[in-house]
Amino acid sequence: QVQLVESGGGLVQAGDSLRLSCAASGHTFSSYDMGWFRQAPGKEREFVAAIEENGLWTRYADSVKGRFTISRDNGKKTLYLQMNGLKPDDTAVYSCATRVGGTYYRDSSYDNWGQGTQVTVSS
Repeated sequence: QVQLVESGGGLVQAGDSLRLSCAASGHTFSSYDMGWFRQAPGKEREFVAAIEENGLWTRYADSVKGRFTISRDNGKKTLYLQMNGLKPDDTAVYSCATRVGGTYYRDSSYDNWGQGTQVTVSS
């Protein structure tokens, strides 16, 4: 079992950058593909980015491609999301999770969700 804790969110202005972290406990972090999802008020949770266990394969939602970068440090058991060129539409609670099977962009393919970190982008 893996427990995940996100951090790094905050209130920023449009165009600013943030780096989110997702710290894992347990001994199996490196064996999981990982994903970032976000949920804005009144909207369904949506896929942001995914990375395979060794970091060589990544995928992004079209809305963040070219602005966000997912990465991981298996030695530190930490997942990252570098967010550049933030927009008001990026405002949401961002959560990380372990992929346990299924399609990488579906939240039903993930488990062990963290509590999330709030990102608010003002215009």
